[in-house]
Amino acid sequence: MKKIAIIGAGISGLFVANLFKENPNYQVTIYEKNNSIGLDEGYGIQLSTNSIKLLNRIGFNTLENKDKFNPEKIDFYELKQQKKICDLNISEFNSENCKYTTLKRSKLIEFLKDRLDNNLIKYDYDIKKIEKNNDQISLTFNENNKVICDLLIISDGVFSKGKSLISNNGIKPVFNNSIAIRGNISRNNLNNLNEKNISLFMGHNFHYVIYPVNNDNEAYNFIGVLKYELIAKELDNYSLFKEEVFIKGVKDKLQNKISSTILDNLNNIKCFPVFISKGFFKPGNNIFLVGDAFYAFPPSFAQGASQSIESGSELYDCITNYKNDFYDNRILKVKMINNRSKLNQFAFHLSNPIVVFFRNISLKILTKNKKFLANYLGRIYKN
Repeated sequence: MKKIAIIGAGISGLFVANLFKENPNYQVTIYEKNNSIGLDEGYGIQLSTNSIKLLNRIGFNTLENKDKFNPEKIDFYELKQQKKICDLNISEFNSENCKYTTLKRSKLIEFLKDRLDNNLIKYDYDIKKIEKNNDQISLTFNENNKVICDLLIISDGVFSKGKSLISNNGIKPVFNNSIAIRGNISRNNLNNLNEKNISLFMGHNFHYVIYPVNNDNEAYNFIGVLKYELIAKELDNYSLFKEEVFIKGVKDKLQNKISSTILDNLNNIKCFPVFISKGFFKPGNNIFLVGDAFYAFPPSFAQGASQSIESGSELYDCITNYKNDFYDNRILKVKMINNRSKLNQFAFHLSNPIVVFFRNISLKILTKNKKFLANYLGRIYKN
């Protein structure tokens, strides 16, 4: 029986552990640096059909309908005039059991965690050293706790400490000159929006998305991406983004971008600098990177969570079928999504009136062009 160590109890780590726990040929353990997995209400995530199909393998289809939502379309709006441009029918990519889904991130984490035995997750294990000795891997955690494993899966997020250790700090994420603004808003404060759809508003150096996260349709998720310059000193002071003065400064910048009805009624506002990956790092044999630890995209294609799940599934299949093409296939998919994410953000943030005019015409045409959609979305949404 091979021993698998997973560093990080996020979406990708929990999902891949769920896959391996059903296989008697492997013994899996997750090592999490925090003393618990946060299950506070949190914010929403979008899961396209490629990840729903994989989640259903471990029983996601049994999750109560009240805890998730299946949007039908994406409605595109011009932010300045609050005018709807067109809509995109994402339900065309659905099947009977695999539908585009929105829900609270905490609900997905809770679902993945509850399917694992308590003893599979070790808390307060902060990785300090990773060493290879022939075919085995030695892990040293805080307080000199040592673990020997046959396979190591690193899934500890964008600022992956595991990745830093094995690359000697050679691969680091870079600031994307933008910040993400997350919050919640009540349905009562949303006017003229189709409650069955995802609403996307595009404006000068800023876009935001609003969507329901369950079938109660009471609380809606808000996520905005704002172009924002920060100096190195500010980026190093992560507590800055939680300070009321900083959040107020961000809100002031949004005064002319978002209607006061929405801006004044956003709750639980949090700001995060957006960091992305600039290159690929492929460790040696028996060490694997998944999710954001492998590659972090700009958040403009809503594929972060879905790709965490998809990469975990691909890795499981490669390991259990004794293949060695995990990174080759993963890099091809990541490049496609990264290019689309960058293109989306560019298109969403246009400001020149003439360019915006032609963008809007293009959107009206392309969102109804089945060949284009099959290539642009279908190649991502279909496994």
